[in-house]
Amino acid sequence: MRKIRVGDDVMVVAGKDKDKRGRVLRVVDATHVVVENVNMVKKHQRANPQAGVPGGIVDKEMPIDISNVGLFNPSKDGADRVGFKILADGKKVRVFKSDGEVVDV
Repeated sequence: MRKIRVGDDVMVVAGKDKDKRGRVLRVVDATHVVVENVNMVKKHQRANPQAGVPGGIVDKEMPIDISNVGLFNPSKDGADRVGFKILADGKKVRVFKSDGEVVDV
């Protein structure tokens, strides 16, 4: 079970995009995630008329290290660390470290 998953609302805690919020678009590997509108770069793209792709300079999200993002905690209004807890019915869930609130049910 991963601490940060696709679709989670995260906040950047370190780097050039510090304090930006976004949704996780994909998990690249165990140490990198792609977050929407974070770590944007300019890519010079060649046109491909057969695929209908125009050429030019496009903005693209690049992977960011998973240690530089934290799950957004609405009650704390900031990034928070994540831990795991086993419920009474034996289900394993993610919880926020600061207040012990369950992230997903």
